[in-house]
Amino acid sequence: MFQYAFEVPENKKYRVIIHTDCKNEADDQFALAHHLMTTKFNIRGIIAGHFELNPQEYGKGNTVDASYDEISKVLGLMGLESEYKLKVLRGSKGPIADEDTQSPSEGADFIIQEAMKESEQPLFAVFQGCLTDLASAILKEPEICSRMTAVWIGGGKWPVGGFEFNLMQDINAANVVFKSKMHLWQIPINVYKQIAVSLAELQYRVQPHGEIGNYLFTQMVEFNKKLAAYKNWPHGESWGLGDQGTVTVLLEELERMNYDWKPAPVFAQDMHYLHEQNNRPIRVYHTLDSRFTMEDFYAKLALNFPADVSS
Repeated sequence: MFQYAFEVPENKKYRVIIHTDCKNEADDQFALAHHLMTTKFNIRGIIAGHFELNPQEYGKGNTVDASYDEISKVLGLMGLESEYKLKVLRGSKGPIADEDTQSPSEGADFIIQEAMKESEQPLFAVFQGCLTDLASAILKEPEICSRMTAVWIGGGKWPVGGFEFNLMQDINAANVVFKSKMHLWQIPINVYKQIAVSLAELQYRVQPHGEIGNYLFTQMVEFNKKLAAYKNWPHGESWGLGDQGTVTVLLEELERMNYDWKPAPVFAQDMHYLHEQNNRPIRVYHTLDSRFTMEDFYAKLALNFPADVSS
């Protein structure tokens, strides 16, 4: 494990489950590495999520495996493959059929298993993509809703909504979660896009730091090239590391109050919010501290994977 010149008291640590569609694009890998280097987090498991509505060259039915393989690659580059060998699980291969039908997966079962454990450390499950496996877990065992908190990068700008990629992957699952009693922290698109970086910044502050640093930077550059023909995204010399927000909200001072409590809406099929549903309140973020987030990531990367100054 990573060593720092400080310790986090056991009673201030969180149990964390990471759910990531890790090979969908190029930012999940950064967030995964950040979580793994964070001492406050007792990582209980990592679930590979699907991205079936954007399967790219992997093909439908194969996106969970692509995410699983990418998680394994990041762990290997960080020297953590043996520690997390039994903790990487596959999620559902695709979205749920409707709001009443679960899509069984080892990932969903793991969420239930961890939520039902007795522990003094609170459990957070962070979702950097679809909500399929959380919805399936809720449908199978609703009691988990009172025993954990879910953090989701997803949903359109409040209060209107509209297209958002993670929501698009499984609208039915999002509705299951938003209608449930699950303790939920939502980081919508206009908020997660606040964590913006430039490629020059990443070349300077990430690439020199070990095999993992080099990989994080080069795979982003390669993805940038892969989509060169698309005019609107990516932007050529910048990127949004929005998934990093799942680290931010678990590390920052709660007194900042950079969120509002809102009655949970549901989603129309065009991904707009439908309010006045008489659902329980959820935490909806309106601001993320990009400086705090990225400086913490850069510091941990530099401390754990020092640059080779002799080369």
